[in-house]
Amino acid sequence: MLPRTTITLLLAAGAMLAQQRFDMVVRNDFFAGFTGNKEALERGLKKCETILATDPKNAEARVWHGSGIFFKSGEAARAKDYPKAMELYKRGMDEMSAAVALAPEEVAVLIPRGATLIAASQGMMDSPNGKELLQTGLADYEKVYTLQKGYFDNLNGHARGELLFGLAEGYERLGDHARAREWFEKLAVVNDAENGHLRQAKAFLESNKLEGPRTCVGCHVGN
Repeated sequence: MLPRTTITLLLAAGAMLAQQRFDMVVRNDFFAGFTGNKEALERGLKKCETILATDPKNAEARVWHGSGIFFKSGEAARAKDYPKAMELYKRGMDEMSAAVALAPEEVAVLIPRGATLIAASQGMMDSPNGKELLQTGLADYEKVYTLQKGYFDNLNGHARGELLFGLAEGYERLGDHARAREWFEKLAVVNDAENGHLRQAKAFLESNKLEGPRTCVGCHVGN
């Protein structure tokens, strides 16, 4: 189920969505919810539900709502309410998938789902389901990279660093060191003070070992 480290991945998502501002409506509530503030999470979900009541095809509201429901599946699992956990898990996955189906080339939809699934997979790598989540999340991130390619170099160093690190770290966990190296090579040339993973990238290219934090470096709630 969804680990607590989801908050750091979704904080990174906020940085990567610099050009997409719907997240500003809900993300502080979701981030607070993911760190234990249940009232804030419910408030964020309610905001999404209000939008979806009049605009059911709003993909951004749908993907954020799905990520919140998916997070609640982890809470239910930790409480040992496994039937509820599985119900929420499926519902959250279905909502995020529906959002991507509605807007398959929308960066503001792909990043929240990708961040959620990459984070969720961290504690599940011994299971086929964990690998499937990670592969889906990586596919979302790779598509974002392709969509942003024309202006990627103009994004701030943090946004670029988090996207590239998510890809590199994910492929490293999958055991695909060749693909991981490709992304670490791209990450290593983001010579920007806001790239919090620059040292890790350079160290990996020298040693083929990833050390240091595997989550977002920095806090972007104020972005």
